[in-house]
Amino acid sequence: MESHVVVIFPHPDDEAFGAAGTIAKFREQGVPVTYLCGTLGEMGRNMGNPIFATRESLPNFRKDELLAACEVLDVDLHMLGYRDKTLEFESRSKIAEHLLTYLEEIQPSLVITHYPGHAVHPDHDAFGAAAIEAVQRMEASKRPKVWAQAITNTRLEDLGQPDITLDITPYFEKKFETILAHQSQAAGVLGNMDPSLDKLADIVKNKLAKEQFYQWEF
Repeated sequence: MESHVVVIFPHPDDEAFGAAGTIAKFREQGVPVTYLCGTLGEMGRNMGNPIFATRESLPNFRKDELLAACEVLDVDLHMLGYRDKTLEFESRSKIAEHLLTYLEEIQPSLVITHYPGHAVHPDHDAFGAAAIEAVQRMEASKRPKVWAQAITNTRLEDLGQPDITLDITPYFEKKFETILAHQSQAAGVLGNMDPSLDKLADIVKNKLAKEQFYQWEF
């Protein structure tokens, strides 16, 4: 059993779509989970369906949604204050050093992040790379495992089969509730602009019933 899990993603809702079932499983086991969220996703395109946010109000909505999602998952949240869609231009070394301060204090047994180069969004790639560099900087005897999530269409061709595949069906309701907490994003991110909860639930069941990760080798 893990002693403490740290999830490192750049945007509110990354935890919901990518790892909510895994997080719920760890929490059911009594494992503490800390979420280091890089930005507020303030440059996101989705403004709700029907639209209820504006470019100016979106950051506040997304912050409130993130807090609600983390309450659903019962995780310890730290918002790191980076600017959305700029992480690829930040110093990776400085971000890694920032993340390292949390990792050295928490001493997790497992870190979950994005797989650099296979995470679709430049923020995902950059933050995942910084997270892995932060873990790399830790003393080898204290270094946690890293589960890296690849989401490109060519991930299987490029990387082979994932090392970890979790059927999160038992935690579907918790995952769906976490996704719905991100009200401004849920329908748009799922690619179905009909806000019917039944239709959204079907998409989650069909597309997101498994959460897969590659174990990073240092």
